[in-house]
Amino acid sequence: MRQNNIVLVESAALRFLLSLPQGGSAGNENSRRRPVLCFLHGLGEGPPSDVYTGITAHGPLRPGSSSLAASEFIVAGPQLPVRGDIWRSYADAVSEIVAMVHSRYDGDPARTYLTGFSFGGNGVFDMALQNPSLWAALWPVDPTRVPEADPGLPVWLSSGEASRPRRTRFIERLRLQPPGAGSYERVYYDEGLDHVGTATSAYRNDTIYYWLLSKRA
Repeated sequence: MRQNNIVLVESAALRFLLSLPQGGSAGNENSRRRPVLCFLHGLGEGPPSDVYTGITAHGPLRPGSSSLAASEFIVAGPQLPVRGDIWRSYADAVSEIVAMVHSRYDGDPARTYLTGFSFGGNGVFDMALQNPSLWAALWPVDPTRVPEADPGLPVWLSSGEASRPRRTRFIERLRLQPPGAGSYERVYYDEGLDHVGTATSAYRNDTIYYWLLSKRA
């Protein structure tokens, strides 16, 4: 199924939406490999929401998000089979999707990034702790809990209403700094917005997509 240039792929452990950059040539060995951005949705975007509505409600495939998502990245957005803070239980399924994007659609293993909103932001940390070598950088957007440990990867934390009360713990555990301070490897950015407003603003912010593109595994 294709809708608004987004394809639904159902041949993986989790069904997912796939957006390919314009001019992409899946299966062409001579094509330039493209960076991959995997997006993990939040609680309200799981079933019974249909996959298209769920994955495009927030995140890089939401209408109004930065045009860089569609023009520069292969974007993959899987949907959980049930709602919950359970992305860690589907780490293998997400790894399978990423491997498929690398092999079938010329995704670049050295420029593969993980982002997620709310419970999906929790999933970003959970999956990175299980398989850190898969990701070049992490972009959690207003996660609801602090990770159990430092995943040891570049992190841009877009903080909002859910994560703000835990600001000090996030900063200390991940050694985060404001944009412009230090090396830009570990960034804490808070615009003072509510939960949904944080996601909307983050995913339309070109600066963060360029930050991702500066990172390689």
